[in-house]
Amino acid sequence: MSEQGMPVGETAARLGLTVRTLHHWDEIGLARPAARSSAGYRLYTDEDLERLRRIVVYRELGLDLDAIRAVIDEPGGDVAAQLRVQRTHVSQRIAQLQIVDDDLERMIAAQERGILLSEDEQHETFGPGWDTSWPAEARDAYGGSPQWQQYAERSASRSVDDWAEVTRAVSAVDAELADAVASGVEPGDALADALVERHRTVFSQYFPLTRQMQVHLGRMYAADPRFAAHYDAIRPGLAMWLRDAIEASARAHGIDPDTARWE
Repeated sequence: MSEQGMPVGETAARLGLTVRTLHHWDEIGLARPAARSSAGYRLYTDEDLERLRRIVVYRELGLDLDAIRAVIDEPGGDVAAQLRVQRTHVSQRIAQLQIVDDDLERMIAAQERGILLSEDEQHETFGPGWDTSWPAEARDAYGGSPQWQQYAERSASRSVDDWAEVTRAVSAVDAELADAVASGVEPGDALADALVERHRTVFSQYFPLTRQMQVHLGRMYAADPRFAAHYDAIRPGLAMWLRDAIEASARAHGIDPDTARWE
């Protein structure tokens, strides 16, 4: 420091501030340097530095500049009251951040596990035939896909009751599909097309399902022994019927099932 004071650049560096900040505080009258060099540059005296240190302390506590001005410049001001107000704001922010932290924890768990239910809750919600290893298998197979991410994002906010509602919707459409097979509805009929659309709507509760993607699912239902067994247990021949109904509906919408892409 010279005999007159410290230049603005050195002052900023000492206090961990920017020159721009010091210029701003000078312009609004919060911290004006007491001296100027012969060339007109700002110079900060010891008293100026002490004021700046106090400003920095209160700014780090979260007070805005108007509150800091009141604390520093109003003789007899109730500093404790100002700090209590700030502490209330901080407490509210902490509570908000705790909610965000909890949400992040659930989102991370959902991305890693798929379903945030205990094994007992899964059996109770999805039925005795549910295998609790299936979510992990799905994560291993599809964890890098956008659809898994969408599925996990929805799963993160779902409760046991939410999953129970999804299960009821799926069971209801399965029953409608089985009734259609029992009634002799042919793939491509208007009722079959309506049921295919209903299946797509219900399945979209897991992730958005396009008609092209539905074609791939239909073929998997018929080809994968576990899916085929599930549908055929509801109604013999249902897996093949659903595949054929999905493909007939796709053709009606201008989609060639043989060239349909997962998109």
